[in-house]
Amino acid sequence: MDGYFGMCICNDRRWPETYRVMGLQGVEMVLLGFNTPNTNSQRPEEGPELRTFHNDLSVQAGAYQNGTWVVAVAKAGNEDGFELLGGSTIVHPSGEIVARTETLSDELIVADCDLDECNFYKQTIFDFDRHRRIEHYGLITEQTGVKRPE
Repeated sequence: MDGYFGMCICNDRRWPETYRVMGLQGVEMVLLGFNTPNTNSQRPEEGPELRTFHNDLSVQAGAYQNGTWVVAVAKAGNEDGFELLGGSTIVHPSGEIVARTETLSDELIVADCDLDECNFYKQTIFDFDRHRRIEHYGLITEQTGVKRPE
């Protein structure tokens, strides 16, 4: 298929660096598998609607900011007494969801994913050669954790 593919799992989807590292390598499709409970055990009031929103936000932003397709495949149903989120999606390089599962049962979603559609985003809006200025990213590589400015 003459394309560039990347892969990540579960929690990786929440970090912009995951997509950026692949974006810097010219990836045209990110394949992601995740199994996330419907509710947050550390914050029970955070239910499926908010968790779905956060999942979509992360995946759509990663796709858009790096001009890449993202195929996010979710495990659904019940595992070890926990209901899982489900919500498999296919996201266009524009950040738009082009296919999504509708239930928590086994489902198959498909979409025509033209890898050439990445080119517009990679060559204009997010042209890393012109717009990514590494001299401004020192903190990202120099520290771990939060340190407030003095």
